[in-house]
Amino acid sequence: MKRLLPLTIILLSLFLTACDEQSDSYPADGRDFDAEAYIAGSPYTGKVIDGYLRNARVWLDMDGDGQYTPGPLTLESQSGAELVVPSGEPTAMTGEDGEFSLDVSELEQDPLVAPDLDPRDYPLFALALPGQTEEQTASGLQMLDQGFMLSAPPGVRNVTPLTTLARQRRINGIGEFLVGTSDLAIALGNINLVSDYVRSGNVRAHTYARAFARFLASQLPQDYEDVLRNGDGRERFLSSEAVRLMGISFARNALSIVRIVDEAAAGGDYAAVNVDSLNLPQIELELDDSSVVTSQTVFARAGGGLPSSFSALDPLAEISMNYSESGRLTSVLANGCMSPSLREMVRVINADGKIADTGTQWVPNLSLKQEEGGTFYDEAGIDERLTFDWKNSTAAFETTTTCHEGLAASSELGGPAAIAYEWTLNGDGKVASLTATSAGRTEVMTPTYDFSSSFFFGYTRTVNGVDEEVIQLSSAQSCEGDIVSVDADKPQVVSAFQPYTVSGSLPIPGGFTGLRLELDKRNGLNRPLRFGFLNEELRTTEGVSNTGGFEWRFYYPGVGTEDFVNDQPNLIQTAYLTRYDGARDCGRAFGSVPVSAYARVVYSYQSLSRYLAGQVNGQVNGQAD
Repeated sequence: MKRLLPLTIILLSLFLTACDEQSDSYPADGRDFDAEAYIAGSPYTGKVIDGYLRNARVWLDMDGDGQYTPGPLTLESQSGAELVVPSGEPTAMTGEDGEFSLDVSELEQDPLVAPDLDPRDYPLFALALPGQTEEQTASGLQMLDQGFMLSAPPGVRNVTPLTTLARQRRINGIGEFLVGTSDLAIALGNINLVSDYVRSGNVRAHTYARAFARFLASQLPQDYEDVLRNGDGRERFLSSEAVRLMGISFARNALSIVRIVDEAAAGGDYAAVNVDSLNLPQIELELDDSSVVTSQTVFARAGGGLPSSFSALDPLAEISMNYSESGRLTSVLANGCMSPSLREMVRVINADGKIADTGTQWVPNLSLKQEEGGTFYDEAGIDERLTFDWKNSTAAFETTTTCHEGLAASSELGGPAAIAYEWTLNGDGKVASLTATSAGRTEVMTPTYDFSSSFFFGYTRTVNGVDEEVIQLSSAQSCEGDIVSVDADKPQVVSAFQPYTVSGSLPIPGGFTGLRLELDKRNGLNRPLRFGFLNEELRTTEGVSNTGGFEWRFYYPGVGTEDFVNDQPNLIQTAYLTRYDGARDCGRAFGSVPVSAYARVVYSYQSLSRYLAGQVNGQVNGQAD
């Protein structure tokens, strides 16, 4: 396997000097900085420490994937030269006092080809192996029953829970986080994160490290722990994305862990803290680093009423999404106005909150209120919030706007919910009913799952006991055989459709017939393209002209383009809200974007790891999660 060499790191002395501004002086009492003592060409030595760990696997992570890579390992220098490390990443098992010695002789290169590789340019990783690694304690050796993974920044040769934290804060874009006034920097005070705290007798640092190690053990997947229990730590099990997500979760929760330890250390007596009894955060991790929708920009502002030429539409709202480490949607925020959709909530709830599992993710829940929405959008800040409580099967919608008739607006978020939601699940783990309660109004959606998919399902929606809307689906049908050859390779083609009907007490326009969900299912795709719907709130909005119903049209990145995600080919790029256009032929090319629309919604995505890393950065800079 060919890997790119990492960029040469910033001089470690800068990092150490920065750390020393708020840490113990060195090199007295074991608080040495190993990078200064290393002599090129000699074995690369160091220690693995929770307490000192014997029989732990340690390696130099030269390819940056967080797993041991065997040889031959081919790297590419920045000049383009291929460099081979025949035996793979240097590795060893630790011995007495957690010490290790890595043979780095294969990092020497032909001087005519490239300079020698410097081990100080790469992070060290270590694995405590369950049932094999022993911790040296005052009462003797103690076998570890749980495994955990540690790392250290390049050039640092003590590998501990504290160096793991230092590295995670650095690689996630925080910089040297001890320099500054972040809550975590203040909480850690003068602790030297790269020291041998056992040798120096820093009980407080050791107590934090033990609590960190407990948390890190809780993040290791059980399947991986089973492999390590019977292996030697060189087994490749985790993806590089999974390793990064574990590290981000640690960085996100480090401050909570420090505060829990501080609270348990009555009077500053850290030696008396029983780390095993601490109630540390229990965080579910999603280790598939899927792309998630992080924002939607709603262009629906027009001076002459709606619909309007899509090029003349200006922003009316910015919708953003928050997620937990599990990949669950925790909240939807609006600068401006939105209109929560029971249908979209059911889709996400059916995916247990994991929006990536819905395929197409979040269909826009928008408001077209021009004056009210525009006024609030023009003032930066969060105006509305939909928050999910997955543990209690509830959600709450709060608003500080005047966009919703009949809903009481609060002066600030955090007050009573304008709409309270609760749901029940059936035996298959899907929504049996979703109830929305607000002043004088109880709305209940009862889904039916005959002929359903993750995107589309039937339902009965009642308002104050009256069946306002009933959607009934028929089976989906393919029309791929009707696609003419000239359209076969077009970016979007209607290759399947699913008929449905709408009934109930809501006004149904005379031309609102021939309803179909149109789909592009060629070559394994499953892309919704178009469907019609009724919405009285949108229809009766001032400045909106609509007598025949609405439809959503969805557009996707072309296969193989920069925005296309191979593992998630059905991510919507842009959505258009238009007039319902009636029944159309199946097998046709879907065509270009509409010339006029009520709204154009542009999606933005990030990988879950990149999103979560940004949240860590926000913590350091004093931003809310």
